[in-house]
Amino acid sequence: MTAAAKFGRRLRTVRKAHKLNIGLLAERANTGVKHLGRIERGEKQPSFELIIALAQAMSVSPSTFFEFDPPQTDPKALRRQLDQLLENRGAGELLRAYRALKAFFES
Repeated sequence: MTAAAKFGRRLRTVRKAHKLNIGLLAERANTGVKHLGRIERGEKQPSFELIIALAQAMSVSPSTFFEFDPPQTDPKALRRQLDQLLENRGAGELLRAYRALKAFFES
């Protein structure tokens, strides 16, 4: 799946979560319904300005539209992701990560 298709799918999900029909969102973001539909289908890529307008129209951060992967909930998978993140890190970086995690869990 292309990045444009992922963006469009995510945009549609956020729009529906806000209970907005495509026409109302297009009006709020000052764009055309057909253009917005093409973006949601991954046929077109939005401009930076339109991404900002869409985010403002739904009162979300623009980064919301780029959260393509669902959050992981399986503990084993999360541990693997942590291991991959820490792999090949030097002693200084590992120490900082340890201190950050320790502070997080002790607060």
